[in-house]
Amino acid sequence: MKIVVIGGSGLIGRHLTAELSRQGHEAIAASPSSGVNALTGEGLTEVLAGADVVVDVSNSPSFEDAAVLDFFERSGRNLLAAEREAGVKHHVALSIVGTDRLEGNGYFRAKVVQERLVKDAGIPFTIVRATQFFEFVAAIAEASVAGDRLVVPDADFQPIAAADVAAALADVALAPPRNATIEIAGPDRLPFREFISRRVAADGDPREVQADRAAHYFGAPLETGSLVPDHASAARLGQTRFENWLSAV
Repeated sequence: MKIVVIGGSGLIGRHLTAELSRQGHEAIAASPSSGVNALTGEGLTEVLAGADVVVDVSNSPSFEDAAVLDFFERSGRNLLAAEREAGVKHHVALSIVGTDRLEGNGYFRAKVVQERLVKDAGIPFTIVRATQFFEFVAAIAEASVAGDRLVVPDADFQPIAAADVAAALADVALAPPRNATIEIAGPDRLPFREFISRRVAADGDPREVQADRAAHYFGAPLETGSLVPDHASAARLGQTRFENWLSAV
């Protein structure tokens, strides 16, 4: 099966391309570095020729509100139009758990637009909403600095390893389209503070981590369940536990 991974040079894309290749499929890592740019449309016709499935794990180079909206809207339209022309049978899009619950975050608003484009395109699809990745917990900690402390939202958190995200996407790509949205998350749901505390402790950082109901997550206020699956029993859970991942980094 020929599977094109848009954003194939990124964190998830690299894991996914490797996994699909390991299973014997023709996995093409498509990105601007390989001459494929969904934002401009460059290279899409050529790379999608004969493709059975497209998995879009691309990401905006800028997180500024207007730029990220423009990225997902323009790249989504270009990619889906090229897929229709090529006769692609299944479009898989990686999105975010809680993306429709955080209207105060421009990135999440842009992902809602991307999801809507996928649903309206007329191509069989599956949208995979993932929780935050283990690999970004350190960056979240640094974004939470308040003086000599780290102040994080008083909310639940359930991050997942990038390799587990890729494994789930590979399974979805090789299965029939669901024409629906599914959720994936890490195996442990704990207070936000617990994950941040463990991450900074692993780095030998002595700063105190405090939870505050008024703390924002990249500009958006959180409720307890904003960043975790709607229906925990229905979500696919990764196999990698955070403490095991930490011990390996």
